[in-house]
Amino acid sequence: MGKTVLTESDPMIMRTRSTRETRPPRKARAGERGNAIVEAALVLLPMMALFFAMIDFPFAVFIQNTLREAVREGVRFAITQQTGGSGQDAAIKSVVESNSFGFLNDADIAAGNSTFTITYYNGTTLAAVSGTGSNAQGNICVVTASVQHSWMAPVWRSSGVLSFSASSSDVMEAPPGGVLPAR
Repeated sequence: MGKTVLTESDPMIMRTRSTRETRPPRKARAGERGNAIVEAALVLLPMMALFFAMIDFPFAVFIQNTLREAVREGVRFAITQQTGGSGQDAAIKSVVESNSFGFLNDADIAAGNSTFTITYYNGTTLAAVSGTGSNAQGNICVVTASVQHSWMAPVWRSSGVLSFSASSSDVMEAPPGGVLPAR
């Protein structure tokens, strides 16, 4: 038995080659020209919204947890009666700002985008006290902070501004040496 050898003159090879070579490329019809762009837009916009939401939601949780931890640290600092050159309230504010990773800062407080308050209450009557002696032993110190953050991509129907607030309180300790620091 001999082997069959196909040559270029064989009609089967010629037919295959000619079909491949002579078939014109398919041209887009007039109504199909913008379909790829429209389909890409219809797919990419929801995907981008989901992508930004996957970043925004954990970031919002991070901001809230950071703010809570910052005010906790401020109260811990306050109850030990530590102070700085500008007074105890300024020192507490500084501690909270340094623990807030920049979410709470003087510029935002001055612009009204953030708030920061320190309130003292009488430990017995729970009435708010102010002035000299308000940071005395047994009084309650409450540190409250709030910040605003905008969504990366506001896809909701609201203005896209989120407000975060945190508060912490504790009972003031006796000052070292028995002398109250200036507020």
